Amino acid sequence: MELRKEIEPDFETVERLYPEVLKIIMDYTEYCDENGDEDNAEYEKTANTLHQMTGKDMSQYNLWEWWEEEGAEVLAFRISLPHPKVVDKVTKEELTELVRRLKTFISTDEQDTSLKAQFRYYLNEYYTRFLELNFKSFDHTLFERNKDENGKYFEYTQEQIIERLWKQG
Repeated sequence: MELRKEIEPDFETVERLYPEVLKIIMDYTEYCDENGDEDNAEYEKTANTLHQMTGKDMSQYNLWEWWEEEGAEVLAFRISLPHPKVVDKVTKEELTELVRRLKTFISTDEQDTSLKAQFRYYLNEYYTRFLELNFKSFDHTLFERNKDENGKYFEYTQEQIIERLWKQG
């Protein structure tokens, strides 16, 4: 199911920013490899450039040691993807689709080499933030493994998550 444009991740912006963001990250890494950056001057320039491009707070990203995390490409994608917005009147069908996307693995055409296909596995953070912004009753534990009063582990079903979010708005 396609969602309204204001709900879907903004891949037009990603496609526009991603190549330059990736280049900036790689240039910074190369600079550090050759010169070091003990005074963080080059880091500050890099972070400021990325902030100017995206409007995002760069302190939430690891520009220093991305190789210990998900890699430069995923970091560039995360920086390039605009944050979700508050959207008026999210429908129950839209909520259902968002929860489905968070809870299920969806394979796509292996021939699709678009950025959207390449980074589809890294959209959970986007969808989670969207739910946090748009549903007051959002709680991370809805999407985690939980322990009941008897000490047994369980996970909420998609239907349970939808109902909890929908009832409380």
